[in-house]
Amino acid sequence: MAFYSSGVEYGIHSLMYMVDSRGDARDMSVREIADLQNVPYDYLAKIFTRLSKAGLVRSSEGKGGGFQLAQPAEDITVLDVVNAIDGDKSIFECREIRQRLALFDQQPPGWACEGICGVRTVMDMAQQRMEEALAQHTILDLTRKMYRKAPDAFVVEVQDWIAARKG
Repeated sequence: MAFYSSGVEYGIHSLMYMVDSRGDARDMSVREIADLQNVPYDYLAKIFTRLSKAGLVRSSEGKGGGFQLAQPAEDITVLDVVNAIDGDKSIFECREIRQRLALFDQQPPGWACEGICGVRTVMDMAQQRMEEALAQHTILDLTRKMYRKAPDAFVVEVQDWIAARKG
């Protein structure tokens, strides 16, 4: 079972396509992005509502309207997108199992309750490291990696596909 929703993946990829191979942002409609990626339009529209509320995108005026990045791609981290779409999720919820041992007969001794649970400490550290890792990667980083990996023709194909939709 995935920890983050598929919306996180949709959101990250969507923002990546809102950046061209030179690193410049481009306006796109949710319909264009959904069609480009073959993802459900209605679901992606809800994701863009969350991205907008988080200040990562803003609606753009003009023919057909759409969205544009609300801040430079190099300033939008993967963690920003995760938090915008799935909220501030904790990977672990401590239930204080250490205090429920049958031997304690519902009266745990002080030593069993003292300090922070060791399991919780480890899980909190894992959460912190995961968030630090997500914060180290930006939409621009991911976009550049994608375009470096792709053949030169792909850049042209994406630009042509988007231009044909706007035409």
